[in-house]
Amino acid sequence: MTRPDVKQKCLGDFLDWSLCIISQTSDQSLTDVRVLDGALQSLAKLFKHGKRDDLLQYAPTVLQCLEQKHLLESSEAILRKFSVKLMQRLGLNFLKPRLAAWRYQRGSRSLAANLSMSQTAVTADAVTPHADTREQEEDFDIPEEVETVIEHLLVGLKDKETVVRWSAAKGIGRVTGRLPKELADEVVGSLLDCLSFQETDNAWHGGCLALAELGRRGLLLPSRLTDVVPLIIKSLIYDEKRGACSVGSTVRDAACYVCWSFARAYEPTELQPFVTQIASALLITAVFDRNVNCRRAASAAFQENVGRQGTFPHGIDILTAADYYAVGNLNSCYLNISVYIASFPEYTNAMIDHLIAMKINHWDSVIRELASKALHHLTPQAPDYMATTVLPKLLTMAVGIDLHGRHGAILACAEVTHALYKLGLQTNRTVVDMISSECVDALKNIHQNLHNRKQYRGFGGELMRPAVCSLIEKLSLSKMPFKNDPLIAEWQQFIDDTIRTLHLVSSGVKDSMMDAVIAALSALCEEYYQTQSGQADPQIQDALVSRYVDGLKSPQILMRCGSALALGCLPRFIISGKLEQILEGLQQMCTVTQEASFTEARRDAVKAISQVCVTVGVCVQGSPDSALCGENVAGVYDTLLKNINDYTTDSRGDIGAWVREAAMTSLMDVTLLVASTAPEILSSDQMRCMMCGLAKQAAEKIDRSRAHAGNIFLRLLHSTEPAVPHIPHREEVLAIFPV
Repeated sequence: MTRPDVKQKCLGDFLDWSLCIISQTSDQSLTDVRVLDGALQSLAKLFKHGKRDDLLQYAPTVLQCLEQKHLLESSEAILRKFSVKLMQRLGLNFLKPRLAAWRYQRGSRSLAANLSMSQTAVTADAVTPHADTREQEEDFDIPEEVETVIEHLLVGLKDKETVVRWSAAKGIGRVTGRLPKELADEVVGSLLDCLSFQETDNAWHGGCLALAELGRRGLLLPSRLTDVVPLIIKSLIYDEKRGACSVGSTVRDAACYVCWSFARAYEPTELQPFVTQIASALLITAVFDRNVNCRRAASAAFQENVGRQGTFPHGIDILTAADYYAVGNLNSCYLNISVYIASFPEYTNAMIDHLIAMKINHWDSVIRELASKALHHLTPQAPDYMATTVLPKLLTMAVGIDLHGRHGAILACAEVTHALYKLGLQTNRTVVDMISSECVDALKNIHQNLHNRKQYRGFGGELMRPAVCSLIEKLSLSKMPFKNDPLIAEWQQFIDDTIRTLHLVSSGVKDSMMDAVIAALSALCEEYYQTQSGQADPQIQDALVSRYVDGLKSPQILMRCGSALALGCLPRFIISGKLEQILEGLQQMCTVTQEASFTEARRDAVKAISQVCVTVGVCVQGSPDSALCGENVAGVYDTLLKNINDYTTDSRGDIGAWVREAAMTSLMDVTLLVASTAPEILSSDQMRCMMCGLAKQAAEKIDRSRAHAGNIFLRLLHSTEPAVPHIPHREEVLAIFPV
């Protein structure tokens, strides 16, 4: 259509036909959408490749047709996209092709040219356009239609589809390059309005894309950076909750694109006032963003700035640790890379503040847990700041009304307190010496506040209970001065209540809650139930052991599981004198009954037997009520060997495999323990049954069980420190399975 011999005969007729198709065709059927799509694409290509002089007379008519059609309101994204594309081509036709004399030019992009001139000359001559060049800019009239075009493009920036927003952003960049400086500045102002709190995430994304296009083309003057940079910093952490998840990953990704374009567009002297802000924000996104694409985009933008600007603090050192591939692992980002970056003082407080403000109350529980662990690792970098500023903030959030913030803050309080304790060990100081008495009281009152508000119930309780268990564990490990305080009894009651109500918890969090409550019980007993003589308080000892042994007979399977694991985690001074009672209860629970199988409970009981044996140790001449000896070792092996042949099945399949695998692990632990201390109490019959049982399991149909049995068999066979006695045909088997 743009050929000279064709345009005179057919161009007008083709445009009339296209406009007739656009105006008369609806977008309600697939056929109509295809027809409209073809017409719009044809016109867009025509106005892109045709000569301006040939098409200018038709442009107002085409624009009027598009306005009347209201294609931006169509439900079809493809029509909205090509409507925006055609609109920008019309805008370019209304404006004369020209390079804006006012645009910002960084200087020569040729490496040869840069090397041939001195750095001084490049800086002096090429940073900004000459003043007389600006004065030579022609005065020319801007058609009224251009305002309509820009308005449509700005609306396209807020479209719900990314392809439409991206096309509109490129159109804004192209059209603005042909506008006078004053009108271009108005366009920039309109883009900044897209980045306001009342706009949606779509508007933020479109605004960032358009700003990046302007910056890349030199159309965003340095005088505007003071307005733009703070909004880009906000965009880098933009995260709006929407139902059970959040939106904003596209905004953060586009903000990284803006920072990338700034690195290529501006001289280092122009960005120097904003270097600290941009560098900190990019690193925070590269390390702490939930979305891997955003982390990688931020890392790439940081790398571009380090290479082209050369003013980012410790840029090369950080890039070696936080490159494009390293930031792909979220756990490594939070727990390793962040610690390295925080070792540079320019970034330490900014990273800590971001975790407190944005990640501790994040909607994703995984991010909250990682943030709390990250604060633990960052505490040595700023211990005073953590103790005097961060911990009081967290304690306020820990009793707040926001569920997610409360959960994350409790976890963070536990981790920071424990980190301060470990730091204090190096200088012979306690936690109480490092934090204020108000913080100690606040830590002490968290459980009571939650209990009084009944915040352990319902869905919130599924988050609060593991968090408070973690708090109890970390405060106990931190040796907080709560011994003989009524608080300890309240904590114990809370732990017992959590074990008792495990059957009411959603299936997805049962295992994690069980692990948390057992860890809390172990730390609590170790720190607060031991007298100065190293013995247990008899009253507390009797109550604990009796309570959990009775729990082994509960009709609730999770109560049995929790009680078994609780017995397994008790410290030696609690078990001493109660070993026979504990082993008897666990051995009874390992028996399969006709009424109910309780497979998970048997699995945990088998685990608990080995844990108890390892805790009390072996003493040949010792009391069977205090240590593993010749009198009780046979009963332990009988129980474990019976459970290595558990083939219980139900609707879930071969669930006995859980018990068999636990029994194999327990046999290995007990055998290595006894062999290292008193191998004489091991009988040849026990070792024969054990090795034969392991060999049998190594030939079972479940691959996981076979691998587990094979590993244990080889470990016992090749063990030399200690060497396991009475293995039948040891030399022949070693020849088959050499080291």
